[in-house]
Amino acid sequence: MPSPAHFIALLKLRRLPLAGALACLLLLAFCLLTQGTALAASEKLPPSLIDKVLDRGVLRVGFSSFVPWAMQDKNGEFIGFEVDVARRLAKDLGVELQLVPTRWSGIIPALLADKFDIIIGSMSVTPERNLKGNFTIPYDYATIEAVANKEKTKGMKFPEDYNKPEVVIAVRSGSTPALAAKKLFPNATVRPFDDEAPAVQDVIAGRSHLMLSSAPLPAFSVLRNPEVLYQPTTEPISRQPVGFLIRKGDVDSLNVLDNWIRTAEEEGWLKDRRNYWFHSTDWEKLVR
Repeated sequence: MPSPAHFIALLKLRRLPLAGALACLLLLAFCLLTQGTALAASEKLPPSLIDKVLDRGVLRVGFSSFVPWAMQDKNGEFIGFEVDVARRLAKDLGVELQLVPTRWSGIIPALLADKFDIIIGSMSVTPERNLKGNFTIPYDYATIEAVANKEKTKGMKFPEDYNKPEVVIAVRSGSTPALAAKKLFPNATVRPFDDEAPAVQDVIAGRSHLMLSSAPLPAFSVLRNPEVLYQPTTEPISRQPVGFLIRKGDVDSLNVLDNWIRTAEEEGWLKDRRNYWFHSTDWEKLVR
């Protein structure tokens, strides 16, 4: 087929009548259209995340331990709200589930390095995280609450008396509560931990005054240690949407995941799982 350049040269070398010139221009437009279509057909889009998961037959889910989002039972098996969500998603996709426990501070770099396919790990949506990956629509909302040592904070008013250098606030490193602590108490000393269990123990031991964490851990911690701990306020400090996180540039997979969340929400399944894990203690017999 003659190239568009040939038609342009033809128009320059031959002084065609207007009708002939228009015919050549129409033919040129047709050539450009057919060449563009052929080029688009020859450039195949890379397979989406969902395509890779279906081909592999395994969904790899990255997460970190947050009680009761994800934790180990008496037999060492992972259970929790996030684990239920991951299992249901894998089942509905018709694939096996591979859980990949990962330290929270390095979980996004691990996703970007293809250590797993998706983060389903109570990750709140923040602009900083969204610059590194794409979030689905929310499947839950995380509220941040506080738990304090009774003796250590005796006579202190919340929150005004906590924004001082001598006040130590325990948080999980890299978590949304850690960001909230720095924002709400910029003058306080924020003490990071790799996990929430040692952070709670630090408050119990009186080394930290306060801990900020996602609900329901603060309330559950008080129920387990009522003689030592209390909640200086029962009002949520903040509330943020929680979504799955995948690597950027994959709108097809986002569409599948968004609609899975909508379906599970409409069925009432997500609400049922939230009630079990966050509004009851029936699951505690599995871990004690």
